[in-house]
Amino acid sequence: MDIAPSLYFALDKFVLVKPKVGIIGAGNVGNALKKGLETASYEVRAVGKDPKGVSEIARWAEIIVLAVPFSALNETLSEVGNSADGKIVIDVTNAYTPEAIASLGSTSGAEVLQKKLPRAKIVKTLNMHFAKNMETGHCAGERLTCFSAGDDRSAKEKVLELTRDLGFDAVDAGPLANAKLLESLGILNIQLGFNLGLGTDIGFKLVRA
Repeated sequence: MDIAPSLYFALDKFVLVKPKVGIIGAGNVGNALKKGLETASYEVRAVGKDPKGVSEIARWAEIIVLAVPFSALNETLSEVGNSADGKIVIDVTNAYTPEAIASLGSTSGAEVLQKKLPRAKIVKTLNMHFAKNMETGHCAGERLTCFSAGDDRSAKEKVLELTRDLGFDAVDAGPLANAKLLESLGILNIQLGFNLGLGTDIGFKLVRA
């Protein structure tokens, strides 16, 4: 009887500390994710085209989000340097031009990124949605599905939690090798939205029993 109040007091004071998130990219995607994650009580910092700022945020963050154009990855990685070692790196990019897609061959942009950052824990996610839907994980009142692929189980679990906190239905899409499928899904979304005239008020939802 004497222990219970202390236990309740301890539980009442328990606070789950969320990882610090550094977003590299201050465009539509970066801004939407920053707003969404701040709403979900994450400590977030974001930076645009600022080499010194990129380097500082990469050192500060526990999770690094790459929300830059695919064509800017090499330049961005040179600014990140070894600050990504041992950290989760979320890859939100899509190689959607014919030249960029052809350059990847049978592999994915995320797998190429893993080779360039061998000591980081790459997770492919969020790339299959338009920026305007990333802040809340919803579109037209529907909860969208966000797939995440990665080889490090612990890292992927944290990313699944992050996308769930944004408002998405978070689904494990398997190993990083499946990033190729997620990138194809992202390209399909772009095709549907822009080339086939459906606009950006669309999104993918997995229906399951």
